[in-house]
Amino acid sequence: MQFSVPATSRTQHHPAFGPSQPRAEIAARFGGDCQWSRLNRPTGCVQFSISSLVVLDDCQSAYNGLTDTVNETFHQREALFLKSVPWGSDLWAVANRHADRVAVRDLAGEIRYAELFRKAAALAQALRQSGVATGEPVATFFRNGIAAVYAHYGVMLSGAADVPINPALSGADVRTCLEIAKARRVVTSRHLAPLFAREGIEVVCAEDVGEADFARDDFPPLPADALARVVFTSGTTGLPKGAAHDQEARWIANILLRASLPHAPRPASRVLLMTPFAHGSSLMTMAYHGGGATVTLHDGVDAQIVLPLIARGEVDEIFAPPTVLSKLVDAAGEKSYPGLKTIFCGTAVLPPTLYQRARRVFGAVVRVTYGKSEVFNPITVLEAHETDAWYTENEMDADACVGWTAPGVEIMVRTEDGRTAAPGEPGEVLIRARHLMRGYLRTDGFEPLPADGFHDTGDLGYFDRHGRLHLTGRIAEMIKTGGYKVSPEEVERALAPAVAPSTIAALGIPSEYWGQIIIVAVERPRPGWLERIEQAARALTGYKRPRAFIALDDLPRNGIGKIRRASIRDYVNENYRLADGPHPRLEPRAHPVAGP
Repeated sequence: MQFSVPATSRTQHHPAFGPSQPRAEIAARFGGDCQWSRLNRPTGCVQFSISSLVVLDDCQSAYNGLTDTVNETFHQREALFLKSVPWGSDLWAVANRHADRVAVRDLAGEIRYAELFRKAAALAQALRQSGVATGEPVATFFRNGIAAVYAHYGVMLSGAADVPINPALSGADVRTCLEIAKARRVVTSRHLAPLFAREGIEVVCAEDVGEADFARDDFPPLPADALARVVFTSGTTGLPKGAAHDQEARWIANILLRASLPHAPRPASRVLLMTPFAHGSSLMTMAYHGGGATVTLHDGVDAQIVLPLIARGEVDEIFAPPTVLSKLVDAAGEKSYPGLKTIFCGTAVLPPTLYQRARRVFGAVVRVTYGKSEVFNPITVLEAHETDAWYTENEMDADACVGWTAPGVEIMVRTEDGRTAAPGEPGEVLIRARHLMRGYLRTDGFEPLPADGFHDTGDLGYFDRHGRLHLTGRIAEMIKTGGYKVSPEEVERALAPAVAPSTIAALGIPSEYWGQIIIVAVERPRPGWLERIEQAARALTGYKRPRAFIALDDLPRNGIGKIRRASIRDYVNENYRLADGPHPRLEPRAHPVAGP
């Protein structure tokens, strides 16, 4: 028999649903509204089953009494459980259970769990002894490698808020991140330390900290609502901004990520990560370490190293967003590399042409997820067999289907007039979750989430009739031409097969006559490309046809591999003049500048 018990007491008493002293302190530190957003969730029920029930004359009284008991139990348990997060005891168990196993490999060597966490404990103690307070932002700045991992755990154990900064950022962007986060300390490696030789920044070199014993009770539980991590967005459409996550959200996200993996991490698991540790690689590392797996970290993609690793069976899962996957497939040539269980793919749209090439090389093992800096992965999941079915059934017409909503996440698609979109109807994608950020840190202070707790992603998409989410573009990147709105991704999907394996990028440039005109940049095209792509463009609806095509040696990308259309636009404006009118064309300038 099932009872449905109203869960109102949970939403009323959970610390995430209202302001608290630690959150007020955080808001005071960064400026802005000190009232953290109150997540007004829809009324829900907690369901449970009873295998046997004594039949009473007054069943309603029995039900009411049981309801009161269950609600009170939930209230008491959550009041105790969700006030703190026990990272110290969690990581102590990992360190001791898997002490002699290899935790991390990089191109310089390897480190076992016991040594890794002794280094992390030493760093955590050094930070606390230097006066770092719970929730105080401490930046980490590392190339991929062993030191990045123990620094990550050390900052976490200390109770500080980890502010990972991607070393691929420009010096100006790094300074912006430090200023927004108000980080006065940076943990980095010796060879990167000189970059921070300026007044007001205390530099801690990870290699100088040494090791310390790691006892179970050395690092007490942390307040669940203390600032835990500030993740800077990729900045493809503006200045970086920091997504502020608290300890509860970070803890929940780690559990959900581990639970959603297609193969539960075990001591025999071996995952290869090549994207910046400051972003998704750190989350994947922690999820796999929870099961005692070995994580191999490479600082970028060297296909001449990676493909032999796969061929020898030394890794069984890899994270390869489209940029990485394309490099591996190009290097593989006509060879196939079976043996991988999973290729995790995300951060950007997976073109149908690239999927088909990857399938030929690696098999039907590509798994697509949708994630953002604002909520730790995953938001949606399309498992490998589902990905294969989608791209096989739809071939070159396959759009960016990213799958079904992951556990713990709510997704709403909202139309321009504010309605909840019907299946197949496009709109802006909004998300809400217990592990969602609590707001943005910007140059002018802290910006909390809206009162309803939903985050406007800036992504456009729709749900299909099966409940899968499809992404169609970014609001900020939509092209407005001749009174129409055109998605760059739609143009790219239609034209990419004509110039495969080259990558293309569609964008709009200003036009007085049209508002914007569509142009397409092609990366390292092969001979005859222009004729082929112009022929493919003639099949498009008139207002979706590009007015010009340019070739570039490399498309500009940010630190996590996303194409920077704004940089292409700047390059075009500097190197070409638009001859505007009903039949616009690009004319090269007399003195071109270097590529974007």
